[in-house]
Amino acid sequence: MSHASAAQIVRELLEGPVTRPALLRWRRQQFLAKEGLGFYFGVYDSFTAAHKRLPVNEGFNNERLAVEYVEIRTRQVFAYDYPVMWWLDRAFRRGARSVLDIGGSVGVHYHAYRPYLDMPAGLAWQVVEVPAMVDLGRRLAVEREAPALSFTVDLNEAVVRHGADIWIAAGALHYMEDARPGDLLRRCMTRPQYLLLNKLPLYGGEDFVTTQNIGEGCFAPMHVFNTERLIREVEALGYNLRDRWQVHERSLYLPGYPERSFPSFTGLYFDGRS
Repeated sequence: MSHASAAQIVRELLEGPVTRPALLRWRRQQFLAKEGLGFYFGVYDSFTAAHKRLPVNEGFNNERLAVEYVEIRTRQVFAYDYPVMWWLDRAFRRGARSVLDIGGSVGVHYHAYRPYLDMPAGLAWQVVEVPAMVDLGRRLAVEREAPALSFTVDLNEAVVRHGADIWIAAGALHYMEDARPGDLLRRCMTRPQYLLLNKLPLYGGEDFVTTQNIGEGCFAPMHVFNTERLIREVEALGYNLRDRWQVHERSLYLPGYPERSFPSFTGLYFDGRS
């Protein structure tokens, strides 16, 4: 018997009706501890319900959470970045000159991709983030001479009133309470031509909300989306799904809910070209 098969058998035993309550108590303690970084826990029907089960905390509005992004992720690209870089380059070659980067931290994508892409002259790259990240991102943009970068904390203003040729959302939308891609697009005055969604928690079951330990004593509710429903909502607005890829560096295991667990996240690329 392989190690993977043995581990699966053990997990199925722990998830059984007799041991499941004890498993959940134990995993909740782990989840809330410092060692629980990256762990997921619970199934809820709303962000409000999820917040009630979490300690009071700053969520993503904590500058300490940006250390990894400043020191590593602004200087390095990862396997899941390459599809985004490929389609971003093609969009630039077709004339795109503006980017809305939803949840782009301190401008991590701009800084990391700049050495590898021919950024067009006059590029405007706006990042939507929480205040702590915006403050740090602005300082970093000055230090690294990145005049194309700008920052805002107002997602609605950026989406509704300021059009951009390209939207990027990489590992961010599911942490926002009211940010389904289709809903955001319907609110636009000017919709983007290109839509790059990366590191999304998509699977074949029903939508739900869970919570994640994001580090530094901080926790966040997050959506998990049904794959086909999310794609249909975007396609109904006139977009074409051009590419889909698996993000194997991200997975979701929910203690007590094996049917809601899945081995990889997903990236999607849409464009509005006929």
